[in-house]
Parts: sequence; C-alpha cells; structure tokens
Amino acid sequence: MFNHEPIQRHAGPPASSTPTRDYLNTRPPGTDQSYAVLPRSLVEAMPLPWQQQMAHLLADFHRAYAHLNWPVYRVVPSRVERLVDLDEDQLAEVGAIVEIDSDGELVYRDRSGALIDDPEHRTVLVSVLDPIPGEFANANQNTPPRGFPQPPVVPQPTYPQSGPVPVQAPQPPQW
Repeated sequence: MFNHEPIQRHAGPPASSTPTRDYLNTRPPGTDQSYAVLPRSLVEAMPLPWQQQMAHLLADFHRAYAHLNWPVYRVVPSRVERLVDLDEDQLAEVGAIVEIDSDGELVYRDRSGALIDDPEHRTVLVSVLDPIPGEFANANQNTPPRGFPQPPVVPQPTYPQSGPVPVQAPQPPQW
C-alpha cells in the first residue's frame, strides 16, 4: 500500500505566489500599471459558465474590499501616440502646446510652460472612439461572435414565380 518511490518533482518552475500580478505584468489588453479594465459588453457576452464564475469572483472581491471609500471611475478608451503626431485638440487634451520659436523651429511646452525635451520620442495617451462594441451597438448591428468576419450580404435577385399556379382553397358556397 505504501509507495517507496520518491514523489516526482514538477518539471516546471515553482508556482508563483503572485499569479495575478505576474499575468497583469504581461500587459494583456485593457491593462496598465495601475488598472485592469474589462469591457462590460464583452464580460456580459461570455459563455454562461464563465459569467457565473466571474460573478462569484467579483462578489467575493467586492465583499472583501467593500469597506474602502470607492470612487466612481471614468474609463476613457485611449491609445499611445507620439507627441509630434498630435493635432491641436489632442495636444490640448494632454496639456501641451506647440509654438514656433525665434529660430522658426517647433517647440512643445507643457501646461506650466516648461519646454518638453525630445518631443519626437515622447508618447502620451490620447482618447479614441471605443473599438469594443457596446450593448447598444450589438443590439443594432449584427456583430459576429468572437471576431469572426461575417460574410457580406449579397442580395438575391427576385424572379417571377414559375411553374404551376399555386392551388387556392375553394371558396365555401354562398347561400
């Protein structure tokens, strides 16, 4: 009954004590240094077993941290752009201005007026239209599941009916 052979050690690296941090540090979509964002429309479109697990995890999470003073978060879809590629509205959004100096060169300044060094290599987050379809978009568009392209709808020509004339039910006698 007792096995005298030693238990084989797992061949891979030891399990991490911070698996969530390790995963989020790989920068999957919707994450940065401080936040992990899950688009609600995608979460609600997950298969039912996934939704059930997610609901349980979120309920446990919120129970554990309900004592904190939670703010309301405003999530803005954004993308990274080079400072020199922005238009005036985008520059204003990130708090920068562009001027022409006395030598005729473009210079970039921040809100306080300080010169921004090396604007060619400076990147900033700029808001964009949300590329993830929301609930309203899904209700009004036939968005295919899991990103598979939907074949284009080709209108079929309509031809006059040919063949025998359809039989109609006889009319009841009128007395």
